[in-house]
Amino acid sequence: MKHHLFISYCTTMKHRLCLPIAIGTLVQHQYYSATKKYFVLLCVLCAFVVQANAQTWIWYPGDFEINLSNKVQNRRTERGTFFPVFWKMDNHYVLMDFHKVYDVPATDTVDIFVEGTYNVKLDGKAFEGSPKRIVVPAGKHKINIKVFNQANVPAIYVKGKTIVSDASWLVTFEDKEWIDETGKTSDISATKWLNAGSWNFNQPDQLPSQFALPTRPQFAVSVQKNGNSWLVDFGKETLGFIQLHGLQGKGMLSVYYGESKEEALSPEHCEALDRVDVNSNAKTLKRLDLSKAFRYVQLQFDNTVQLDSVSMLYEYADVQQRGNFLCSDPLVNRIYDVAKYTFELNTREFFIDGIKRDRWVWSGDAYQSYLMNYYLYFDTETVKRTSYALRGKDPVTGHINTIMDYTFYWFLGIYDYYLYTGDRHFIVQNYDRMKSLMDYVLARRNKDGLMEWMPGDWIFIDWAAGLSKKGEVSFEQLLLARSLQTMAICAELANDASAATQYKQLASDMRDKLFCFYWNTQQQALVHSRINGQQTSNITRYANMFAIFFDYFTAAQKQAVKSSVLLNSNVPQITTPYMRFYELEALCALGEQSYVLNEMKSYWGGMLQLGATSFWEEYNPAKKGEEHLSMYGRKFGKSLCHAWGASPLYLLGKYYLGVQPTAPGYSRYSIVPNLGGLEWMEGKVPTPKGEIALKVTKTTVQVKAAAGEGLLQLKSSILPKGKNIVPVSKGNGLYEIIIQPGVEYFIQYKAD
Repeated sequence: MKHHLFISYCTTMKHRLCLPIAIGTLVQHQYYSATKKYFVLLCVLCAFVVQANAQTWIWYPGDFEINLSNKVQNRRTERGTFFPVFWKMDNHYVLMDFHKVYDVPATDTVDIFVEGTYNVKLDGKAFEGSPKRIVVPAGKHKINIKVFNQANVPAIYVKGKTIVSDASWLVTFEDKEWIDETGKTSDISATKWLNAGSWNFNQPDQLPSQFALPTRPQFAVSVQKNGNSWLVDFGKETLGFIQLHGLQGKGMLSVYYGESKEEALSPEHCEALDRVDVNSNAKTLKRLDLSKAFRYVQLQFDNTVQLDSVSMLYEYADVQQRGNFLCSDPLVNRIYDVAKYTFELNTREFFIDGIKRDRWVWSGDAYQSYLMNYYLYFDTETVKRTSYALRGKDPVTGHINTIMDYTFYWFLGIYDYYLYTGDRHFIVQNYDRMKSLMDYVLARRNKDGLMEWMPGDWIFIDWAAGLSKKGEVSFEQLLLARSLQTMAICAELANDASAATQYKQLASDMRDKLFCFYWNTQQQALVHSRINGQQTSNITRYANMFAIFFDYFTAAQKQAVKSSVLLNSNVPQITTPYMRFYELEALCALGEQSYVLNEMKSYWGGMLQLGATSFWEEYNPAKKGEEHLSMYGRKFGKSLCHAWGASPLYLLGKYYLGVQPTAPGYSRYSIVPNLGGLEWMEGKVPTPKGEIALKVTKTTVQVKAAAGEGLLQLKSSILPKGKNIVPVSKGNGLYEIIIQPGVEYFIQYKAD
């Protein structure tokens, strides 16, 4: 293995990072080049650490994730009634073949743990029964473990000195034992072997089938008691299991949940409730079965029932915050903190849409969550799990979540995943799934090669009154063009040269059609749709704002669209945080950070003024009172904690701190800080190999980055000064400075 690949591999090994990171740091500073023997010694030591701890539960890639998503998404209830998803749900493969070839230096005693019924073969010869321990003699050997499990995902955990289960094992769901370990076969239709999937189940008793999110106790801030009716306030939006302490007697107890006090006090209209049939002579502790979202709960119970107190177990995902943001404006800081909490609540086994109502994995919501994640957690495992869950398995019989644009968002999520992480392996592992999904899309184009509604499709775009979905909508064509660009990149990574050429041409053709069919010179914008081959006169924001940050417009078109669409009050306004995300991103991409900051303070600050402790699914300042709580024709149908409401996390990291990758995995990146009217700001942006720390005032910039090569761009009325910097003038007061890893820069400049 080449040394840079070795280091890259080591630094991705979760829970055993200390020594590999030390080696990575040495490599960055090129200390290893002084003498090869020290590098070799470090490699040996690192290999020992990895080998000693590498064993983990493994499965077919995507199967655990799909199985887990089935469990998660079928927990939804509406007023106590099971409410299933309305799209096709896939399942795990029930029979799995795991294998790997080892060169064993000395006799190895190997312990085997399996979820399912199984057999074990060594060099093609089966052991008697289903052994829990085998002895493998020195030499080169091939070990196969074949597992059947109808109820749960077939998974194995193998622990020996040399022979350990890890992601280097190969798996297939078909009986292909005649295929060698390279995956080559004379049967071109044969299923390929893939590298095994894994997560962090690193002990034999950590069964993947038993996974559950951790919990911790939380207590109410107030309890109002009125006889047998209690109103319990937990102080802010939260999610977890209600616990009833000292429950005793015989009778009924009802729990009415509310994100608002009004909802909890409305037994007839609250979205979630529980009924408890109490039958106990002694005081008991009762934990309700399903976690729920709420701030308030109302308890009503019979006179024959007694209750001492109420608490909850807060349910959360064990991910670590790596990014942050702080500035001179207290309101912006509060918006950031509430956005961070909103995102924490919606980061679970997967990135879900909202914690009260759906709790489903929606592709459009997930796509935005990926972007926020890259600036707060940089948790790649949740991104991959969510991508697997959304894609499901072949054959493709409908769009993801039944929504045309949500299929395209899935491709866009792959595009960004590779840009931010540089993880080629994930792309190659899933390339066949990408191809079959794109084949489905391309087969549904009309005679002009455009996407148009067909039976079974849902064109969503946004929750907006009167938004037309008829004809060939420009927004869908734009998303298809970007998805085809994604496929071209992925085909190249998978060494599928002919497909890459085809996808590039298709992407180019779609961009040409976008401007040929939808650009209106008189209105200086892309029109919303074509009907019967003719442009409509309708102008909406969607395709226009996406074309800005996709960089599909010329510089002149961007400025024209800013005036004719984005800053034009006659174009229908956007009222959902979902599309405000993209609208404000487009304005930031045009350098309008001052305008966006005011919009952010007005829009998200408006929710805070109304008492929001997390950000909502929809906010319309024109609404009053309980109007803010209703949606979908239901009195309390609106989600008051929705993932897409947390978009300031992304905007502040990418467009104010100004950090974004310009090459996969932050091997190169740009820093274009923009105070946008702030006096100062500071923060950290996570990358695969550490953080980029930044402090900015109107006269100074401090930067320190862990890895990669950065390009800092500053607008300054004077020549920037600082130690170890070589500012390059690009004209009009713009300067560029190269940022090297591990060096702390203090730069003096003067903002215009």
